[in-house]
Amino acid sequence: MTEQPQTTDAPVEPAGQRAPEPPPAPAPDPFTAPAPDVPPAAAPRKDRRVLRAALRWTAAVTVFAALGVGSAYGITRADRTDLPGLATASDGRWAYPEIERPPLPSGSPGPFDSGNPVNAHYADLRALLLPAPEGARDDEALRGADGWLPTKDLLALYAAEADQEEVGQLLTDHGLRHVAARGWTTADGTRTRIYLMQFGTAAVVDELFGALVQYDSPVYALDGAAETANEDDYPASAVPAQVTRYAYDEAEPYGPEQVRQAYVQAGDVIGLVVQSRKGTAAAVPFQQTVTLQSELLA
Repeated sequence: MTEQPQTTDAPVEPAGQRAPEPPPAPAPDPFTAPAPDVPPAAAPRKDRRVLRAALRWTAAVTVFAALGVGSAYGITRADRTDLPGLATASDGRWAYPEIERPPLPSGSPGPFDSGNPVNAHYADLRALLLPAPEGARDDEALRGADGWLPTKDLLALYAAEADQEEVGQLLTDHGLRHVAARGWTTADGTRTRIYLMQFGTAAVVDELFGALVQYDSPVYALDGAAETANEDDYPASAVPAQVTRYAYDEAEPYGPEQVRQAYVQAGDVIGLVVQSRKGTAAAVPFQQTVTLQSELLA
């Protein structure tokens, strides 16, 4: 008996005829289909200028933190980024020499140490005067005898004779011990004068300071600055916390020269900084000078 071949249910394609091609797969829906595996783009590199700026500001913050919490009795020359509002390369700041506080007598506390309740400065007051910037010409007349300025020379700053007498009486009543002064003139004609007045205690100074200054203007007008206004653009954070400062600018129209002035109170010392120049006096070197002198007293 002959074996029959096995058969299947699949249709047999006729000879010479190709099977139809399957329909093309539908295009993927861009809203539902998974995104193709594309390597992520490299993160853009940060602008080097931004990085440099961040580093400069970080350094400035570090310097201020060190000044605020450091216990060493010394400061160094302030770099441009150390003072808020004075950080550009062409802001007109003066080049001061290396600045250090003078040594204290053995066993004496600093003016704001916890063991100094009267906030007295035991360092020589004459050594606490800010040195002149590089290239400036010293005003030898302000040195006085042995570095102490006669009180009458200080009183000559005030315009009215009656004011000179009244301020002189205030200084006497509050026990003025002595006055140290320094001055200089820079190449552009700006004249700077700094006066430091020392008293017995910070409490005495606090009472006298309130008699000399008010917010809008000093109580007694200086010669050449009859009308003044508070210098609002002076950065408050540029002065140490232990120091009280009132800064004034001569009101327009100026006289033959513009006069800027600042009173500072630091423990048992009152400082007066006066800066003037024919025509106009720049704000930046004035603020820089007041700030550095304040740091020496803090």
